[in-house]
Amino acid sequence: MKINKELILSFVAPFMIVISAVGFISKEGDNKIFYLPIGLMGISIILGKDIQRRLDRKNILTRIKSYQKGK
Repeated sequence: MKINKELILSFVAPFMIVISAVGFISKEGDNKIFYLPIGLMGISIILGKDIQRRLDRKNILTRIKSYQKGK
């Protein structure tokens, strides 16, 4: 069975954000800052996938419109 990379990323990114939030809330003092990068990486993965999805949809719409003009 082949594992899809996008499926794994869809579970990992929210998990990273949850780990970051729990660590940030539960730790005291200077140790809180160590959980910030993992949360930012999770957010950047989600935003990157959202931007890519929007660009793909825009390209598909452009292709559909170009086929309609050809007829």
